[in-house]
Amino acid sequence: MSGFSADWLDLRAPADAAARDKDLLQQVAALAPRRILDLGCGTGAMLLTLRPYLASGTSWILVDGDAGLLQEAESRANALRREDPGLAVTCLHRNLVDDPLPQDGVPPDLVTATALFDLVSAAWLERFLDALAAQRLPLYAALSYDGEMRWEPAHPLDGAVTGAFNRHQRTEKGFGGPALGPDAPQVMRAGLEARGYKVLAASTPWRIDADQAALLSALIDGIAGAVPEGTIWRASRQQETRAGYVGHSDLLAFPA
Repeated sequence: MSGFSADWLDLRAPADAAARDKDLLQQVAALAPRRILDLGCGTGAMLLTLRPYLASGTSWILVDGDAGLLQEAESRANALRREDPGLAVTCLHRNLVDDPLPQDGVPPDLVTATALFDLVSAAWLERFLDALAAQRLPLYAALSYDGEMRWEPAHPLDGAVTGAFNRHQRTEKGFGGPALGPDAPQVMRAGLEARGYKVLAASTPWRIDADQAALLSALIDGIAGAVPEGTIWRASRQQETRAGYVGHSDLLAFPA
């Protein structure tokens, strides 16, 4: 399901942390959730992000289909528990493709996910939102890609590469159909509002400067490798790029 390495998740973590909307994090804290279900948890970035905003003793259910990432998340959670003995963490190895909202028997107070919903299909999202709404559960979804990229300095192929990459992002990612890709923020909002949710959203772009050279380089390689136009663009970008902007959106939704 994920196809992401722990190294990549760690490389992007500082950009993710800087991008997250702080007002929405405060709104999440105001919900005072005691039990959180984190879907596609990776190495546990959501736990690390939200823990300072929440009361001690919060319970987490970390879910991922990648056993290696889940093992790393459990290891990092164990380290956090040494600082906060009241922290409770359960790790569930589940295939989200088949079960969009897996649970361990006790309903959560909040469902969270990071960089997940731009990978899923429209049909999968409908199943997920139906399950979410059936239990009237709040959702905090961070860092969904919105299709916008900019680079400094500009290059004549930037527009073509962005368009090709966005088309690539809409191809099958393992969730039973074409992925939502950059359409995810708008489709999610519409689906939630149609189910009677109040939705708060914020633009949360990556702003990557030259001091994040490793992330810039890896991002350029990844984009170029996904599109036919990438070869010439990659060579120029790797030599000249001073900064990058990659658009994302955060969303907090709760039953109205």
